[in-house]
Amino acid sequence: MAGLAGVGAAPPGAPGPGPAVRPLGEVVPVPASVRPSGAPYTITARTRIHVDHGAPEVRRIGAYLASLLRPATGYALPVTDDGGKGGIRLRLSHREKALGPEGYRLRSGRLGVTITARAPAGLFHGVQTLRQQLPAAVERDSRQAGPWTVAGGTITDVPRYGYRGAMLDVSRHFFTVAQVKRWIDQLALYKINKLHLHLSDDQGWRIAIDSWPRLAAYGGSTQVGGGPGGHYTKAQYREIVSYAASRHLEVVPEIDMPGHTNAALASYAELNCDGVAPPLYTGTAVGFSSLCVDKPVTYDFVEDVIRELAALTPGRYLHIGGDEAHSTSHADYVAFMDRVQPVVAKYGKTVVGWHQLTGADPAKGALAQYWGLDRTGDAEKAKVAAAARNGTGLILSPADRLYLDMKYSEKTEPGLSWAGYVEVRRSYDWDPAAYLPGVPASAVAGVEAPLWTETVSTGAHIDRMAFPRLLSAAELGWSPAASHGWEAYRERLAAQGPRLAALGIDFHRSPQVPWRTE
Repeated sequence: MAGLAGVGAAPPGAPGPGPAVRPLGEVVPVPASVRPSGAPYTITARTRIHVDHGAPEVRRIGAYLASLLRPATGYALPVTDDGGKGGIRLRLSHREKALGPEGYRLRSGRLGVTITARAPAGLFHGVQTLRQQLPAAVERDSRQAGPWTVAGGTITDVPRYGYRGAMLDVSRHFFTVAQVKRWIDQLALYKINKLHLHLSDDQGWRIAIDSWPRLAAYGGSTQVGGGPGGHYTKAQYREIVSYAASRHLEVVPEIDMPGHTNAALASYAELNCDGVAPPLYTGTAVGFSSLCVDKPVTYDFVEDVIRELAALTPGRYLHIGGDEAHSTSHADYVAFMDRVQPVVAKYGKTVVGWHQLTGADPAKGALAQYWGLDRTGDAEKAKVAAAARNGTGLILSPADRLYLDMKYSEKTEPGLSWAGYVEVRRSYDWDPAAYLPGVPASAVAGVEAPLWTETVSTGAHIDRMAFPRLLSAAELGWSPAASHGWEAYRERLAAQGPRLAALGIDFHRSPQVPWRTE
């Protein structure tokens, strides 16, 4: 298969796509194989979107594509299963085993564009590639001039990793359902497939639990700085989960424990070892809170929360936190994790925990999320590597590479800088498979870009901190290692600037990127 070297270059003797046509494969994340050839296809008022007969999920993806394209093109773009020729065709083929559960093939020529996949997620990802091949103005919500042309050729694309995540911390500052949906749409454009929601912390508890109602009603009543906070009802959480599923993202809910639990401790005095509830907390310090490991009621609480949350969450994973439990002794931490991990399995979920989980005994099949730094001590890295060699999968989220809440530079706002400054090149220029010494490449499940919100309180803050660094995580997670190269990436990233602007995303204009206008 052709790699990155083939992106945007027509084969010898073939007609070029013309200056108005985006070179095939000039997208983020870069596809695994790009073979430009032949004439381009232009979407017109006569274009129809053809879907497989009797395949409701394919029709839904076709309707989604039409809803994306109609405002800017002004075209009707009917979705049909009449078997007609030409136009845009979405098709599933179970014989395309090499494409796996998320891969796709996009063929573009004079008569139309066909996206083929083995599974619906692959079709959806192919739609995102088609979307990015069109001019950035297609993202606008009013009619634009066009033309709407896709370069000719074939893209064959499969992801490097099955776990490509982004986290939103809704505990430090609360974000509404509408804000989370906007985040989901942004993630989907770049083929992110996991939405990690950090639902509890010292500053706020954000999900209704029927058996412990004060968790949300009282524990969710504030946030960093003392604002009003908020929480999701079960219906609202289901709405988020359903919306994410419609964009082929799996929600990974997190209840952080045994530390980061002040909101719960403030809500129920019996969860404290001394039986006294602390006040609600609106600061940003960490490591001072802990569930009472010796009390039986602690495990009643944990089981009730996990049972109710698992019932709301159709995805495979449930994140139990486990980081910065400085107020819990090592022995208590190990005992706690030994009690809690089987509860997650009891309710049909796979454990995810921050990498401190490897200091205990990770359950079989568990994933540990590494958030250390390049400068993290060798002993801690060795512990993670040993767990990886023993079967624990790793999600890589190094704080000085992928934490989206880190400042870009001393002058940027908002953000923190405890992990250092993280400009765009630093977020991109590393290899997940080779990042941790002693970790088998096969142990790396994928990458995740967390957005902590101690200083992030608005949608505009999310835009500025996540973009463009989220795209680094997307490409590291999707594209083959051989395609990674800063110079080529910065050019493709520059071409995303007009698209982000058309979407209303006020991104950080990094001086490391030669941003384009369109």
